[in-house]
Amino acid sequence: MDYLQIVEQIKKKRSFLCVGLDTDITKIPQFLLDTEDPVFEFNKQIVDATSPYVIAYKPNIAFYEADGVSGWKTLEKTINYINLLHPDIFIIADAKRGDIGNTSKMYARAFFDKFNCDAVTVAPYMGKDSVVPFLEFKNHWVILLALTSNDSAPDFQFIENKQNDKYLFEEVLLKSKPWGTKDNMMYVVGATQAKKLKKIREYIPEHFLLIPGVGAQGGNLQDVARYGMNEHCGLIVNSARSIIYAGQAHDFAKVAGVKAREMQQEMQKLLQQKGIV
Repeated sequence: MDYLQIVEQIKKKRSFLCVGLDTDITKIPQFLLDTEDPVFEFNKQIVDATSPYVIAYKPNIAFYEADGVSGWKTLEKTINYINLLHPDIFIIADAKRGDIGNTSKMYARAFFDKFNCDAVTVAPYMGKDSVVPFLEFKNHWVILLALTSNDSAPDFQFIENKQNDKYLFEEVLLKSKPWGTKDNMMYVVGATQAKKLKKIREYIPEHFLLIPGVGAQGGNLQDVARYGMNEHCGLIVNSARSIIYAGQAHDFAKVAGVKAREMQQEMQKLLQQKGIV
């Protein structure tokens, strides 16, 4: 999926919502435990209920690899299900990989060739040669960690370079920007860092931003849009727990669909205010 196709999906669905499939078997409705593959059954019903309102799904790989071989099979089934029924929905492998070049190439092969994901999150700490192998796969995306929403983000991301008064996350943006283009590279910016988006947009005005942290983590959608939206929207806002775990009864998927629709309607208003739809 290319840049313009993502923009078209945003306009078509009047949404820039991504649902995180961070599926924890201890948190899903208990009656699903009687099914052959409880996590897949949960994911399947969540996808069925939310797909009209989302442009992307983001399975967090840790929640699948924690279950070993069976977890990897569940992940594969989930991705195949989405690709089969909703080929227009963007799939992000939230894997946060990044290693020396030949290792990164194997990670890229795994998520792009074997699992057929559109994008993978990548940690930039090891520098250019750990990221470029992902960018060599055509029609796929790298989503580079820039400014995250976790409590310890300042430990490193806000280390200041006294020579130019820039924080480390700003150095990451400026240094990495030439590695790819707006057509194959996005950045992760946590919703709890919304006010920093104004400065970030000065560095990368056209790139898409993956924004986690809206909902359970306390990020504010209006602030994210105010400071981070560009003329094409340029945002993919992820929400996981506040949608997928909104209900625990037999109608859990219906409840998730309602929550996704509520967020989509809020996003539609923001897109209309910007004149995008």
